[in-house]
Amino acid sequence: MLPVKICGITRLDDALLAADLGAAAIGFVFYPKSPRCVNADEARRIHEKLPPSLARIGVFVNPDPETLLFTASIAQLTHVQLCGEEMPDLCLESPLPVIKVVRSAADFPANALANFPAAAFLIDSKAGEYGGAGIKSDWEFCRRLGENKITILAGGLSPENVAAAVAAAQPDALDVSSALESEHGIKDSQKMRAFFAAVKALPEQHSRLRGGFGVLR
Repeated sequence: MLPVKICGITRLDDALLAADLGAAAIGFVFYPKSPRCVNADEARRIHEKLPPSLARIGVFVNPDPETLLFTASIAQLTHVQLCGEEMPDLCLESPLPVIKVVRSAADFPANALANFPAAAFLIDSKAGEYGGAGIKSDWEFCRRLGENKITILAGGLSPENVAAAVAAAQPDALDVSSALESEHGIKDSQKMRAFFAAVKALPEQHSRLRGGFGVLR
């Protein structure tokens, strides 16, 4: 199965269900303006009940280095995801592998990404302030970037469109958040089960993350 990250986790029950359904990673949002924001202690309490193989990714927007380091340590993250206008220096200062969010070729042309010090790139939509809007992203941009970089596709994925999205974008992994919610930060178990069933029904896909997010360095 193509690796799946379930983002915007705020409850242990949702995290446990994600793990049971076969998620490769969960995401904790540490952006204070997000309705899905948790603090580092809450994230740590959730992750302590989860299988160690499940990656725990902290989602940040333009954090200062001290906040990034402190939160990663307290929450015991395995990766960080940077969703703002972060510069390469912050990626180099991160103690953990970095996933950098990009939204379009116009905002972040491929040549600017060639030497950007991130382990992977997450392609999200331009709608909304910083993700979680449930709007389709640029699948063709993801495909082109994936020729040379590890890519994770986000943005409006659902059981109904995931097959078309994967065929067009050819990502190494999928990221889904708001499409699986009953309300902000609360996952809907039926929607989660339907999404994983749709992903499991896909033809076998090539993925550089087949071994899980732990391969990112």
